[in-house]
Amino acid sequence: MAGRDTNGERPYWPESALKDHIRPAAIKAGIKDKVIGWHTFRHSVGTLLGQKGEDVKTVQELLRHANSRITLDVYQQGNTAKKRNALSGMSGIFVAPPLKRAG
Repeated sequence: MAGRDTNGERPYWPESALKDHIRPAAIKAGIKDKVIGWHTFRHSVGTLLGQKGEDVKTVQELLRHANSRITLDVYQQGNTAKKRNALSGMSGIFVAPPLKRAG
């Protein structure tokens, strides 16, 4: 891709896009404790496709993984809201009833 700042005389390198645009945007968004790179987008795509309901085989092939375990174990993350929702019905089952006092 030709760089706009150089009127197309020199290419705009992907690493420059990270340094000049993406990483500053991440810092501005409050993401300071993670290193953002192009591989970050692969993880995001894998997670978003999984949360959208795409089957793991489709996501595996789109990301060109050798097997679905890589997709599931490394690239996809659980949705925090769904995890909370899954546990919400369990919140009181391990609470012991109050003891009856004598007298």
